Amino acid sequence: MLTLYHCAGARSMRSLWLLHEMGLSFELKELPFSMAGLRTPEYLSISPLGRVPCLVDGEVKVFESGAITQYLCETYPASGLGRGPGDPERVDWLKWLHYAETMAVHGASLVQQKVFIAREERSPAVQNFESRRLAKAIEVVDQHLAVTGQDYLLETGFSAVDTNVGYSIHLGQGFIALDRWPHAVAYYDRLRARPAFQLAARPAPMENQASS
Repeated sequence: MLTLYHCAGARSMRSLWLLHEMGLSFELKELPFSMAGLRTPEYLSISPLGRVPCLVDGEVKVFESGAITQYLCETYPASGLGRGPGDPERVDWLKWLHYAETMAVHGASLVQQKVFIAREERSPAVQNFESRRLAKAIEVVDQHLAVTGQDYLLETGFSAVDTNVGYSIHLGQGFIALDRWPHAVAYYDRLRARPAFQLAARPAPMENQASS
């Protein structure tokens, strides 16, 4: 049985979304999105930095959402959402997998500035800088979709990298308006219409078992 440690609204939504897309059975353990909730001795023994997501598969423990994406796709390839070595789309798949992390870093910085850092310690300069960097990152996705005319990032259609990049856009739209990028908006609309996205985006009880 797979087990995913997750906080609602956190980057672990990527992994939860992907598990639903893959149709794998798993146990969801939802933790409070707080320092106290993530720094318990029990959880630190599983994820040493006390962050989510963390995926446990038998004796295997995987943290970092990009690594979880690659692990799931390579360990459970039947879903067809990965692109393994030798696949013509392998390089593009890896490129977008890691590009999603670049996008998420800017979003995470904005979350820290606007949620976790005390109001008197927040920096308007940092918020402006990170907003502009996030905007540029979304613009790159918009241009890619405009040039290729594709519905998703890869020519052959939806894949696991859309869950990673899609989450970064989902996070980003809470901080910046997306209406400058019509292709990115249409892409985001397609993604959030997917049943697996909707399952991952809503809060879930601790005892939830995955289905899709």
